Amino acid sequence: MHTQYVYWLSMTIRHGLLALLERQPMYGYQLRAAFEESTGATWPLNIGQVYTTLARLERDGLVRPLPENDGGQRPYEITDAGRAEVVDWFGTPISRTDRPRDELAIKLALALTTPGVDVRAVVQTQRTATMRTLQELTRLKVRDDRPGDLSWRLVLDSMIFQAEAEIRWLDHCEVSLVRFRPPAAPGGAVPTGGHEAAVPTGPSGGHAGAAPAAPPAGRDGVGPARPDGAPAGHARAQR
Repeated sequence: MHTQYVYWLSMTIRHGLLALLERQPMYGYQLRAAFEESTGATWPLNIGQVYTTLARLERDGLVRPLPENDGGQRPYEITDAGRAEVVDWFGTPISRTDRPRDELAIKLALALTTPGVDVRAVVQTQRTATMRTLQELTRLKVRDDRPGDLSWRLVLDSMIFQAEAEIRWLDHCEVSLVRFRPPAAPGGAVPTGGHEAAVPTGPSGGHAGAAPAAPPAGRDGVGPARPDGAPAGHARAQR
């Protein structure tokens, strides 16, 4: 999984730098600044990543170095092969199978089958963290000092939508945990496993596998109801 993520990351940086060089020749520090400006500084690069990527692009014939300028920096320019790769990148949809797997989904799947893990606590901890991130992103959008920078706003909106979707999914996970009943083992015995350990014992000392009653559903039956009557699964930042 780590190898896949590193590959995906390196390919994204590779194509991002090529796209920037379509504008004009640039040297490493200019490319790093342009990349961070284009992505609203949501994806910081270190200069080592930039020069390592440039070396690979030069090796593959996608960029070529130019003579050093008066300041001693060596700019790079894109080649025809590099332009063709950029065109192909923009024209090819992102494949979900090529992207890194969702670490949170994998963590919850493993928590369900790992004895002694309180899955609801994992869900609630992540929900709190994601809600905090959503609030920070929303504040950032409200005080946006770059109203004319559409690329920055689109990146910020993407991050807000992803945070909202994660909160809705976590609400769904919490409701599913409440409603879930482990299948009976052969002979009627209660199966042992991570999920049974994940369901905490109630205040009355009831069986750990006995889940409490589900909270009242919202108007559309999705997620527990909030005090304002809206389902908890519909958390959305003010835009």
